[in-house]
Amino acid sequence: MNERVLAHLQSNHDRILAELVELAAIPSVSTDPAHAADMLAAARWVETKLASAGPVAVHTIATPGNPVVYGEWLGAPGKLTVLVYGHYDVQPADPLEKWQSPPFTPTLRDGRLYARGVSDDKGPMLIPIKVAEAFFAVTGDLPVNVKFMFEGEEEIGSRHLETFIEQHKELLAADVVLSADGAMWRIDEPSLTVSSRGLAGLELTLTGAGKDLHSGRHGGGVANPLHAMARLIATLHDDSGRIAIDGFYESVPELSAGERAAIAALPFDERAYLAQIGAPAVFGERDYTTLERQWTRPTIEVNGMWGGYEGPGQKTVIPSEAHAKITCRLVPDQDPDHVIALVTRHLEAHVPPGTRLSITKADHGARPAHIDADHFALRAADTALQAVYGVRPLIVRMGGTVPISELFQRHMGLDTVFFSFSTADEDYHAPNEFFRVHRLHEGLEAWARYWELLGELRP
Repeated sequence: MNERVLAHLQSNHDRILAELVELAAIPSVSTDPAHAADMLAAARWVETKLASAGPVAVHTIATPGNPVVYGEWLGAPGKLTVLVYGHYDVQPADPLEKWQSPPFTPTLRDGRLYARGVSDDKGPMLIPIKVAEAFFAVTGDLPVNVKFMFEGEEEIGSRHLETFIEQHKELLAADVVLSADGAMWRIDEPSLTVSSRGLAGLELTLTGAGKDLHSGRHGGGVANPLHAMARLIATLHDDSGRIAIDGFYESVPELSAGERAAIAALPFDERAYLAQIGAPAVFGERDYTTLERQWTRPTIEVNGMWGGYEGPGQKTVIPSEAHAKITCRLVPDQDPDHVIALVTRHLEAHVPPGTRLSITKADHGARPAHIDADHFALRAADTALQAVYGVRPLIVRMGGTVPISELFQRHMGLDTVFFSFSTADEDYHAPNEFFRVHRLHEGLEAWARYWELLGELRP
C-alpha cells in the first residue's frame, strides 16, 4: 500500500469531516417537491467536489427527475474499470420534534456526526471522492480506471435509474460496481453483503359514506372505514406471522442446510438485538430464525395507517375514508409485479362489508439481487477490510433494498460490491441519524487499499 496516500488522508481528516458537514447541511429530500432547489444544490456540490479532486471529467446529466452527477478517469490502460455508485438524496427528517439537534445542522456529539442523510449516504459517498483526491495529490493517478455515478433518487426508489442505465450503457461500462451505499451489519465486526431483498409497494383507500358523519347520529348504522381497514390489514397474516395470501410463497426458494448453518454460525445475540431496538420480543414466521426471517424470507409490512380526526382532543366523527401504505420485501425469484397482483387479489377478496376499496401501486419497485461469494471484487474487498480491521469480515445478507444492484446485474451483467462504512444501528430513516467519525477515517483507508488491490488484477 502506498503509505504516502494513507498519510495524506490522515493529515486531511479534519478538512474531510468539514466537507461532510457542508454536504449534510443541504436538505436534499428527494420525495418533497419543496426541496427541488436543495436537490440541485446538492448535485452542484457533488459535481464541484468531484471536479476538484483531480483530472476527472465531470458533468451532470439531466433525467426526468433529479440529475445524475457523473465523472470518469480512464488513465490506467490495461487495468480494471470500476463504477462507483452513491446517492446524494436523503429521507425526510420527520418527526422533527424527536431530533436532539436540527436535522440539517450537522452536530458533533461523542464522536458522532448527527444529521439527516449523513450515514445514508452522504458520509459513505464522500469517501471515494476524497480517496481519488488523495491519489491524485500524491501519485498523480489512480490504481484503476474509475467512473463515478451519484444519483438523486435512491430514497424514492431510483425511479429513473433503470432508463438511465439503458440509455447510457456505453458510458457506464465497467468490470464491477462498487457501491458506497448500503451498510455493514454492525459496528463491532466488519462485514460484506452478498444479497439484498427486493421491494414492492401499494397504497389502499377504504371508503364508506361519501362524507364524514356524526358518530352519534350515524354510529352503528354504517361501516367505519378505520375499523374496516384494521380488519382488512389483519387478513394479511395468520397468527404465527406467516403471510396468508394464496400463492405468495410459490416461487420462494427454501434455504439449503449449508446456508442455514452459515447464518446460524454468525455471532448474533438476540437479547442484545432486542435491547438495541427497544422491542420486548422477536416475532415472525415459525420455523425460521430471526436472521433468516430478516434476510431470506419475504415480508408484508404496514408502513402507515391513517384517517379521521388526528388533532388534539376529540372530534366525534365516522370518517369517510381510511388509508394504509404497504410494502413487501422480496427474495430471489419473486417478481414485484406478480407480488402486487397477488396482494391486490387478496385484498379485493376481503373487502369488509359497507366499504369500497381502491388500490394504487407504488411508483417504484425492485427485484432482489445477489453476488457470488467468490467474486474477484468481493475477495479483494475481504483483503482490504482485513488490512484495516485485523480480522476477516463476516459474510452477511441485507434485509433492505438497494435497487442499483439488480438493475446493473440485469441490464449490464455487472455485479455490485457494497463497500459502505455506515452501520445498521446509525438510525438512518429515523430521527437522530448519525455517522461515526472513526468510520469515516476507516473508510478512507479501506477504499484506498481496495483500489490498490483491484489495480493488481487484470480485466
